[in-house]
Amino acid sequence: MTNDQMTHHNFQLRQIGIVRSPIKDIGEGPHQESEGAPEAWIEIEPQYSEALKGLKVGAEILVLTWLHGADRSILKVHPRGNRENPIKGVFATRSPHRPNPIGLHKTRITALEPPSRIKVEFLEVVDNTPVVDIKPVVFNRKDGSAVDCFALKRHMSRLLK
Repeated sequence: MTNDQMTHHNFQLRQIGIVRSPIKDIGEGPHQESEGAPEAWIEIEPQYSEALKGLKVGAEILVLTWLHGADRSILKVHPRGNRENPIKGVFATRSPHRPNPIGLHKTRITALEPPSRIKVEFLEVVDNTPVVDIKPVVFNRKDGSAVDCFALKRHMSRLLK
């Protein structure tokens, strides 16, 4: 498909909340949640608080953020900012710098504070990062019920010992 054949759509994202994090500068944070990312709070806008119904402490979630400090003009990077790594296109990396700087973060809920605050472990974003969506992490069993990914991983580790 060529550019001439692509259909372009105009759309708008709504910010549903904001991250409250001890990371104050993009250079302070780890590259990934597994590299020492701190706990953080997600504050949801009051008009979206009803959308939190059904979330539970211990549940694994995906948090989609708008990486507002990113440079949207960058198309190639040295992965992890290391000049010894060969240059790759941003779509082949986890770089925050990209045409649409949407962050995807897998984390776990450690506390829920009604009406609209969620405490999570391992969130590698800067304080005041906009949140654009939250989704549960699920694997569906044949009966349609959800499986917690961390519980499944623990179960598999025990089986493989």
